[in-house]
Amino acid sequence: MNTTLVLAIVSMLLAATLYTIAVFGERAARILKPWHLALFWLGLVFDTTGTTLMAQISGGWKWDVHGVVGLTAVALMLAHSAWASVALFLKQEGVLRSFRKFSVHVWALWMAAFISGVVLVALG
Repeated sequence: MNTTLVLAIVSMLLAATLYTIAVFGERAARILKPWHLALFWLGLVFDTTGTTLMAQISGGWKWDVHGVVGLTAVALMLAHSAWASVALFLKQEGVLRSFRKFSVHVWALWMAAFISGVVLVALG
């Protein structure tokens, strides 16, 4: 297995782990906290890294279902993290308490992209 592929897989698994811990940690806490935000951003960094490496390995971006869902998920993760940053900075209590309702939807879309990528590779 080549080094780029290993780095891509590790990056994607770290993204999945960090984003999942952040989303469900936020749900359990019932309020958005700074450590959730840090994990959102780290998850986005690792996802972007893994996605970029996977695109290089596969010969570029593909405009198939996986590619479109993945691109949408990354865009939503970016918007999600930016919005969380603003909400924490401005201490918007109502947003901080209801943010988890949006977080789980972004996570679910991201997981659909993640799983579809795994399935596409498995099917060959």
